[in-house]
Amino acid sequence: MSPKESRTSRDLQVITIGETMMAFEATEPGPLREVRRFKKWIGGAEDNFAIGLSRLGFRCGWISRVGEDEFGHEILRTLRGEGVDTSHVMQDPEAQTGVFFVESRPEGDPRCYYYRRHSAASRLGVGDIDPEYIGSGRVLFLTGITPAMSRSAREAAEELFRLGRSHGCTLIFDPNLRLKLWEIDEARRVLIPLMQQSDYVLPGADELELLMDCSHLKEAIDKALDLGIANMAIKKGAEGALWVTDGVEEQIPAFALKNPVSGMGAGDCFAAGFVAGLLNGKPPTECVRWGNALGAFCLMGSGPYQTLPDFQELMDFLQGEEPVTR
Repeated sequence: MSPKESRTSRDLQVITIGETMMAFEATEPGPLREVRRFKKWIGGAEDNFAIGLSRLGFRCGWISRVGEDEFGHEILRTLRGEGVDTSHVMQDPEAQTGVFFVESRPEGDPRCYYYRRHSAASRLGVGDIDPEYIGSGRVLFLTGITPAMSRSAREAAEELFRLGRSHGCTLIFDPNLRLKLWEIDEARRVLIPLMQQSDYVLPGADELELLMDCSHLKEAIDKALDLGIANMAIKKGAEGALWVTDGVEEQIPAFALKNPVSGMGAGDCFAAGFVAGLLNGKPPTECVRWGNALGAFCLMGSGPYQTLPDFQELMDFLQGEEPVTR
């Protein structure tokens, strides 16, 4: 049954908070100083997540700030066009929308250069969190990027979780560790308590090792479990993902792809697939499989959300009836 056939406003609403920027991706490889042409799209972990779920038919709300500028207008127009609720996004006349540039590299992942300091989204604060709006959601999704942006954004993220817990929401956290924004010691002090509060945590394997200050994944998993961080879907790239709960570990393989294009945003799309599975009442290992599937769709095109499927396309793919060819 598709989400549009089964949902209610409470049962299938997801709320997230975070920054969306304007991205300029080089259309040719090489250092940015030599590149003359770029293509433009909106970029941010939370909007990739929200667009992924919205395309599957789920009602998603996004809390943020953008500048009262051309890029802010474009971000709002794009997300509204994707069906994401932006009623709790403020256009800030005193700060600009953040931007970043993506350098294409023949070998390895793309390299990103961010210009987000003092951006509108960095001015997020507790005053941007509407308790009634939070109470309307079933699932709250937070990444570690938001509390890294500024002290006020950190307070907003923590308030989101506090209100979500009081309203009985499911709390899902992706550490999305960004060491360009803060030092690892500070990240641990802030992110580990958020992980401990979460119902589900979606770290990358390398992120978990860094946050747990461990050199091996097994050691990091054991330490996380000892800290009360259970129900982890650990992303392992081309190997798929590992579902971990107390006393149980299960590897869920990735989907084989013939011609992957770009992995940018694949982790965000994994989160969208995982949450879609939860909202459809699937067991956790199947939710991980859904996450792997949306990650596969992301890998088949340039840009983090452009190739994501609708609900029927996802179902066909999961059933092996239609290969991803984009």
